[in-house]
Amino acid sequence: MPEVLFSRYRELIRGLDLAQVTTPAQIPESFLLGREGRYSAHYIPFESVHAQARVVVAGITPGFAQWKNAMREAQRQLAAGRGDDEVLRAARLAGAFSGAIRPNFVALLDAIGVQRWLGIASCASLFGADAGLVQVGAILRHPIFVDGKNYSGSPSPLRQSFLRDQVLRWFAEEARMLPDALYIPMGASVSETLDWLVEEGVIARGRVLHGLPHPSGANAERVAYFLGRKERAALSGKTNGAQIDAARAALLAQMDELLVRRVGGFSRPRGDR
Repeated sequence: MPEVLFSRYRELIRGLDLAQVTTPAQIPESFLLGREGRYSAHYIPFESVHAQARVVVAGITPGFAQWKNAMREAQRQLAAGRGDDEVLRAARLAGAFSGAIRPNFVALLDAIGVQRWLGIASCASLFGADAGLVQVGAILRHPIFVDGKNYSGSPSPLRQSFLRDQVLRWFAEEARMLPDALYIPMGASVSETLDWLVEEGVIARGRVLHGLPHPSGANAERVAYFLGRKERAALSGKTNGAQIDAARAALLAQMDELLVRRVGGFSRPRGDR
């Protein structure tokens, strides 16, 4: 189980003047978890883990905006007298898949049958009544900055010992708490890292769902084509319809296999490690 650091930072968060922190470089040194060369890692109260989660959505790392939002929410919860568990849960959920990204994400999951595997009507309820079934996180749990700017995933975390260590210390330990979950990577670097964790025996084989287009508004055409809302002939030159078709077919086949192998509840498919 990953170490929970919140007790060390509770009073620092309570006394933090967020109005004075307008860039990553202005994050107080007291929140620094580690530094190596151009890379630095800073504490964020993203330590809440849904023990019953069956879907893990993995991004690359929280950015500076997410750091501020999480700190602001933690301050609100602390001011209201909430306990540590409540503070951490609220901070992690603050802004998770808000705005236009959420309906796209729900539609993509429903399109490949994740809701059937979970036994719910639609993945929309993952942001309501069934919120305990989803864990929204990042392979680099604590924000990584490169020369004081958000780390975008390039170069891959696997090519930097400092970043690999961050993955193993936080995300890998979280994954070990959720052995029966499906993992949805948001981006190529995340996909590569999840595959590495499969090879390392941290995540079971067959549980990483590669190929879903990122649900952001900037990716609207790929999402629309994946969902059958746009004809292939109408695609712009920037969108590879054949690649999306192949990814969709592979995901549907993978989910069919998971559904067939599921025997009561959320048991592991045969052959999982």
